[in-house]
Amino acid sequence: MAGGGGKPQNIFKLNRGDDPKEVLNWRLWFAVLSFGIMGAARGIDEGLISGTLAKTHFVHLLGLDKMSKVELANVKGNISAMVQIGSVGGAALAFVLCDRIGRLWATRQLCLLWILGIVIFLTNGGRLGQVYAGRFIAGLGIGQTTVVAPVYLSEIAPKSVRGLCTCTFSGAVYIGIMLAYFASWGSQLHIQNGTSTQWVVPTTIHVMFAGLILILSFFNYESPRYLVKIGKDDKATANLARVRGLSVDDHHIIKEISEIQQQLQEEQEATLGQGWVGILKEMFLMPNNFYRIYLGLFSQLLSQWSGAQSITIYAPEFFALLGTEGQNEKLFATAIFGVVKFVAAIICALFLVDVIGRKRSLGIGISLQALSMCYIAAYLTAVPQLAEGEEFTSSQKHASTGAIVMIYISGFGWAMGWNSMQYLLNAEIYPLRIRAISSSMVMCFHFVNQYGNSRAVPNMLLSKSAGGLGPAGTFWFFTVITLIGGAWAWFFIPETSGRSLEGMDRLFMLRWWQIGRYGQKDADERVVAEEMLADEKMARETVHEVERV
Repeated sequence: MAGGGGKPQNIFKLNRGDDPKEVLNWRLWFAVLSFGIMGAARGIDEGLISGTLAKTHFVHLLGLDKMSKVELANVKGNISAMVQIGSVGGAALAFVLCDRIGRLWATRQLCLLWILGIVIFLTNGGRLGQVYAGRFIAGLGIGQTTVVAPVYLSEIAPKSVRGLCTCTFSGAVYIGIMLAYFASWGSQLHIQNGTSTQWVVPTTIHVMFAGLILILSFFNYESPRYLVKIGKDDKATANLARVRGLSVDDHHIIKEISEIQQQLQEEQEATLGQGWVGILKEMFLMPNNFYRIYLGLFSQLLSQWSGAQSITIYAPEFFALLGTEGQNEKLFATAIFGVVKFVAAIICALFLVDVIGRKRSLGIGISLQALSMCYIAAYLTAVPQLAEGEEFTSSQKHASTGAIVMIYISGFGWAMGWNSMQYLLNAEIYPLRIRAISSSMVMCFHFVNQYGNSRAVPNMLLSKSAGGLGPAGTFWFFTVITLIGGAWAWFFIPETSGRSLEGMDRLFMLRWWQIGRYGQKDADERVVAEEMLADEKMARETVHEVERV
């Protein structure tokens, strides 16, 4: 994909651009760590639920072993998807709380909701309704993390490393997934089968992370951009100076605060202070803002239905489809899958999004994912599912190994492509005045699609006679959606790396069909023209001052 940047760069060295060296300090990295690990909330849930549903005690407790195949598919889908349903409400709630009580207090209350939901789930006593309720309430907290954390990270990060800072959130998703997968595998190996502790102990990881994030929030500073928005400019300047490691009268601090104030003033003047009506007009009636919302919504739609998220949630079942036998073997393969995705996320955050650009990184990831999905679909079409007691031929065994490798490659591509970009773009492309509400709306759409996907996949995998697409049909569906997503991203998404949040507007000045391919070039030309005008103005003022003297 085009649009990633120009000359070759040293990918092992952070390029600060015009940011002073002091901005990369321990306060910044502490804030990035504190808010970035919120990504683990989703990862832990996605990594644990498939293992929990397979634990003997949990199955007997809820009577899952007494259900028909279709009924079991529906109940498993409902249990898995209940967090996504709650997350829709959580994402909607996040924008209200972010703008009313601030990013820090929004973090604290979401941690309490998250813990409450998990406690209700753990104490279900065999009541399926309580399982649903607990996971729904946990979802209210988990859903908020996808708005609060990326918005906060993008607002406190220097523009030169904003991609790295925001991608710590998507990287933490895989820390959560990896820990959850290994916890499920370890409990299967070392905790007596048939006991409640086999699924309760891994589930307590939720409580550990929520408690840690809650504690860390008390050692961080409120977002300067939020403080400017509510009129606390002095406090905003002080907080920005702390997190940048500079004095309050440093020209970089003064310039950044001025840019934030100027953008907010321009947004307010554009809507004439019309309150909620003005905000809605700004979102949907201003073409450049509506285009940004369109990017957010469609990136969620195409990424969620590309199939990679389904593999994360139902990984043991997919490994079984491809020939991995035995519960321990499936869980081990799943744990390694978590490691692969985590490594991919780290590579993307450290070496790609701020170096080769968001768009090239996304293109590489989608290409890997499409190749993998196509191979798996072809394999499932060509190789019949084995009946109990049957074994693969030598050639089928090699093809099966290749399909398992492709699962890992698809995870690598997803982690460095869609999964990183869907959070990064959603956090950085919106103007300050509508950032929280736009990000929140897009993440609501994210969880609606994730719910639909996680709820649909168990039924899609059923045979055609039972109303499903079958395993092969499901993966052909994922392949087509992934290819459509790649073409759409190339045509519509502009390159955003290296720009301040306040400088994003320049990317969206062209007609809608030109922004994706030419927005970056046009924005660069506008920057040069503005700098020339500023230099000319300064020169005229200098000449005038000399003549006056």
